[in-house]
Amino acid sequence: MAGSPTARRRRLSIELKQLREKSALTCAQVGEALDWSGSKVNRMETGSGRVQPSDLDALCRFYGTSDELREFLKALARQARTRGWWQVHGTAIPEWFNIYIGLEQDASAIRQYQCELVPGLMQTEAYAGELHMTGAHMSVEDIERAVRVRLERQAILREPSGPDAWFVVGEGALRNIIGDRAVMREQLERVLDAADLPTVTLQVLAFDSGTYPATGPFTMLSFPAQEDPDLVYRDGITDAVYLEGEHHVREYTRAFDGLRAAALSPQRSAQLIKTVLKEYSR
Repeated sequence: MAGSPTARRRRLSIELKQLREKSALTCAQVGEALDWSGSKVNRMETGSGRVQPSDLDALCRFYGTSDELREFLKALARQARTRGWWQVHGTAIPEWFNIYIGLEQDASAIRQYQCELVPGLMQTEAYAGELHMTGAHMSVEDIERAVRVRLERQAILREPSGPDAWFVVGEGALRNIIGDRAVMREQLERVLDAADLPTVTLQVLAFDSGTYPATGPFTMLSFPAQEDPDLVYRDGITDAVYLEGEHHVREYTRAFDGLRAAALSPQRSAQLIKTVLKEYSR
């Protein structure tokens, strides 16, 4: 069963949508049969509203599910109402990013491209702090909370059961000085340390890599359960986009494969990082 509340909520939504589609009914038709609005059914299938046990019972009776499936769905609904460890920090973590963290915690594979910044799962406290101080109007307390969450997220890379993580990072991320040279020295040492982890692959897209898929930063997440489809995540300053359609996932997979092909090998990437690190040490 999915590990985080967010992943459980997503799995519940997927299961409910699949039950309706197998019945060849629309949300409006299901709502009419149960004396609900069609929008209520839609909210349950998109995870935008809390699913009550009584509503699940009504849906399961209507769809004619087995007792085993009904209990499974009710368990998902109960566990979706719990709070993740990252949610205790309140407004320091925007709601749209809360969703991403919950999905990241349950991912079996992470594929990420970053063109200008070091990936969050590799950032040092000083580097992350500089980004938060310049990137948003936040109180000192909220910045400290946000940085703490970022650092705690990194534990998944060191867990034996953690995700298979593959990062493609633009050379600009190594050379953009965030903070000062001392911050960057510490940061690049952290990147090298993370790249040595058995579940991590890191490639650098060098300035002279030639032509590669033109795209901004993005992350692809895969999940342990076959029933949980892959998704693409892209964030901005005030919101994020989650893409789950087969077409989107296929095109971003193709783009990531192109980026990997254009980037330096992991060994040559480590050599380049060490070269840049020496430049910061002069």
